[in-house]
Amino acid sequence: MEINSSLKIDDNEISFSFARSGGPGGQNVNKLNTKAVLRWCVEASAALRPAVKSRFRARYDNRINDEGEVVISSDRYRTQPQNKKDCLDRLAAMIKAVLVPPKKRKSTRPTRASKERRLTGKRQQSQKK
Repeated sequence: MEINSSLKIDDNEISFSFARSGGPGGQNVNKLNTKAVLRWCVEASAALRPAVKSRFRARYDNRINDEGEVVISSDRYRTQPQNKKDCLDRLAAMIKAVLVPPKKRKSTRPTRASKERRLTGKRQQSQKK
């Protein structure tokens, strides 16, 4: 699976299982296993750098189970291949979200004019009361 031009996840790291979709359906609801369930172990992945893995764990901690796997399921579509592609797209979006480290905040001081505006506003508010 290709995330971007420099990052590819090996297909051996991702496993799929299929199940029957829930909810209302037509004639095929009790016959076809169209729901796709993707499982991917974050820690065992050789594609991600340790910094990206730690950001992934921090951001998606609630999506990782006790075995260290990310479990994504999709029953949005009526066919297995579409649901499988939907799972892969969602995993790729999750990984892309943590690839770039967040920018560090530069601490700045308020300007003299902003201090004056704040104090003026406070004075006007206290005059009202």
